[in-house]
Amino acid sequence: MSRYVINVLASQDLNEIADYFAENSIEAGERFFRAFNQKCQQLVAFPNSGKSYAVIRPGLRGLSLEGYIIFYRILDNGIEILRVVSGRRDLSSVFDATNGQD
Repeated sequence: MSRYVINVLASQDLNEIADYFAENSIEAGERFFRAFNQKCQQLVAFPNSGKSYAVIRPGLRGLSLEGYIIFYRILDNGIEILRVVSGRRDLSSVFDATNGQD
């Protein structure tokens, strides 16, 4: 059975995003997290649908969602969500600090 798992760093990212929406718009936050779940389900069904970010890290893929990028890697039985970060960030630096932690 294919599934998705969210690692610790991605969970922290999602908590920060939730905090932002809690201060600004609960309704927008609810929409974001529904869309996030739908994107993850899409990635489980079609894991290669995201863009390759192999130049940052081998096997790294990403899919955009409302200004954020859901970074993931393909597993034997699904996908692992590695990070969920703003597309405006220096993306290579996001993974410099996390090399070897997955």
